[in-house]
Amino acid sequence: MNQTSETAPPTRDRVETFGCRLNAFEAEVIRAHLNGDGSRHRIIFNTCAVTAEAERQARQAIRKARRDHPEAEIVVTGCAAQIDPDGFGAMDEVDRVIGNEEKLRIETWRGGGNGPPEPRIMVNDIMGVTKTVPHLVSGFEGRARAFVQVQQGCDHRCTFCIIPFGRGNSRSVAIGEVVRQARVLVDNDYRELVLTGVDITSYGSDLPGRPSLGQLCRRLLALVPDLQRLRLSSIDPVEIDDDLLTLIADEPRLMPHLHLSVQAGDDLILKRMKRRHLRGDVIEIARRLRNLRPDIVLGADFIAGFPTETEAMFQRSLDLVDEAGLMHLHVFPYSARSGTPAARMPQVPKADRKRRAAMLRAAGDAMLTQYIASRSGIRERVLIEQDCAGHTEHFVPMTITGTGTDPANAGAIVDAVVTAAADGRLLGALATEAAT
Repeated sequence: MNQTSETAPPTRDRVETFGCRLNAFEAEVIRAHLNGDGSRHRIIFNTCAVTAEAERQARQAIRKARRDHPEAEIVVTGCAAQIDPDGFGAMDEVDRVIGNEEKLRIETWRGGGNGPPEPRIMVNDIMGVTKTVPHLVSGFEGRARAFVQVQQGCDHRCTFCIIPFGRGNSRSVAIGEVVRQARVLVDNDYRELVLTGVDITSYGSDLPGRPSLGQLCRRLLALVPDLQRLRLSSIDPVEIDDDLLTLIADEPRLMPHLHLSVQAGDDLILKRMKRRHLRGDVIEIARRLRNLRPDIVLGADFIAGFPTETEAMFQRSLDLVDEAGLMHLHVFPYSARSGTPAARMPQVPKADRKRRAAMLRAAGDAMLTQYIASRSGIRERVLIEQDCAGHTEHFVPMTITGTGTDPANAGAIVDAVVTAAADGRLLGALATEAAT
């Protein structure tokens, strides 16, 4: 299986990526652009700005890279660099700062040498960008699952979120370009693709005919018949279109696992977040999804300790985990981002944010433990990722044994029977061996 770009860069250049799947996709675009003569030693940090902690980790990694590689050229890009180019430019360890649009251009990385000097800070206003230029990648370094960008940016302005100012307004990739990218990856032996973006349920609103996310998925699956598994990244609970609901009910290649951008379970907090749903909407879509596909599992994003959140408000978030049956949780203690409305609201003490986040994670873990306990003896389809382990169709981690699951077969999909569960994952044996 080809898990790296066909135009792999020299080993002297390295890309360190933080944050989301979209950043992972863009890292592969950068790697392909870096392909040169190997005369430069660059360490590129593709940063995330979703929380203050993500930015702190990037700065820490930059400082460490400078200590370990004093001769290297340190380049910083990504959302944190787009939002605060001067702040990163002021770091003694940093040689260049590049914006989110500029990082995707081949000329950004192929300059230097005898040409004109490269600007130290190359960051333009992203809010004026109206189109997303499609980029083809042939593989993902060290990954058995591939990402496909379908959308970029966000038109919403949630009060806690700084990302629109790092990504710009919503722009969609044309269906034909998405299909072309998917075909390249499938031809390179990727059996599972994940559609990714910043707000993928807004897909198509800027394209002729305004195709929906569901229409994109339907055409993609029809035009790439060899694609075995399709997943979606995080989606908005109230923006799931009818075509997507039909596919969830009828299309086995669309995996029975959805991740909902919930954020909170209290209606007043959701309004203060400027979200587009209420807690009742989450419960209703969970009920509707299970009616359409009874085996579906649901994950969710939550923010713990949003400004003004009382203990009673938090309890409603905690209760929602059980009421909506949410088990794959991504939980973040609220992180104030300068320039957002929420940063000016009355703040919850950090200790309470941390405690509430731990309680939400424990609730999600309990739901996962309950689920995996119900899978004993069940036959699962597992995408092998590394070390005889991978994920089931429901995105549950599973470790399996057998001669057909050695690390050389990363990327294969195998049938396995669950024999036990431990530490939040399924354990089992290849179906052929379990039957003997």
